[in-house]
Amino acid sequence: MKEKKKYTTIVLSDIHLGNNHAKINEVISFLESVSCDKLILNGDIIDGWKLQKNNVRWRKRYTRFFRMMMRLMEKGGTKVIYVRGNHDDFLDHIMPFRFLNFRVVKDYIHYTHGKKYIVIHGDVFDPISSKMPWLAKLGDAGYTFLMWLNKRHNTKRRKTGLPYKSISQAVKSKIKRVVSYISDFENELVKFAKSRHVDGIICGHIHTPENKYLGTLHYLNSGDWVESLTALVEDVEGKWEIVHYNGIMSDNKE
Repeated sequence: MKEKKKYTTIVLSDIHLGNNHAKINEVISFLESVSCDKLILNGDIIDGWKLQKNNVRWRKRYTRFFRMMMRLMEKGGTKVIYVRGNHDDFLDHIMPFRFLNFRVVKDYIHYTHGKKYIVIHGDVFDPISSKMPWLAKLGDAGYTFLMWLNKRHNTKRRKTGLPYKSISQAVKSKIKRVVSYISDFENELVKFAKSRHVDGIICGHIHTPENKYLGTLHYLNSGDWVESLTALVEDVEGKWEIVHYNGIMSDNKE
């Protein structure tokens, strides 16, 4: 049996259980290949917006994800921190919640090697999500259509032996408004971090993995498991990196 890669901290976000385009089997496969002291689920793990629709049902693979998480807690002693996102805003009714080594919170302070990081999903820095939720849901419908095109495109690529390629990521990188949006998002992060007197900030929300410095602020974004298939990992020396899932793409069958 292949030895699991050991990390002190793993951050996942934007898995979107309930979205047919979410790569659930891939994230489970990733978790089976690693171990960690702390697993931070940084928002939009469950896509409540999708599950509220009458034609969307809870699938077996969603349950498998939580069973995998429970195995990490039970057998590995992993602490699990679930940070609320905008798609799983139904958690507002129970926050803050704590049971054994499982917590549900609005945001979280992560201390490591003398540094202080605030972990927050990031929707509060998005004026559309925070001030115009109806427009955010309209945009979510357009995004779902783009992911449908993405799936069809990659089905053809897979048949010809080509690797997975995200259409939506390519589109976002070329649209000036999106680039400007990300820049504005990052500017708001810096303002917030200064007000909280932290060394770094860990977000999700915008489905764009990142590990860089904004001035003196260490900005980390864990990406997502719809397009990027990425996670943030921290080693025993406190070094952070973005890990890209490189397993075989599946069709997410039951």
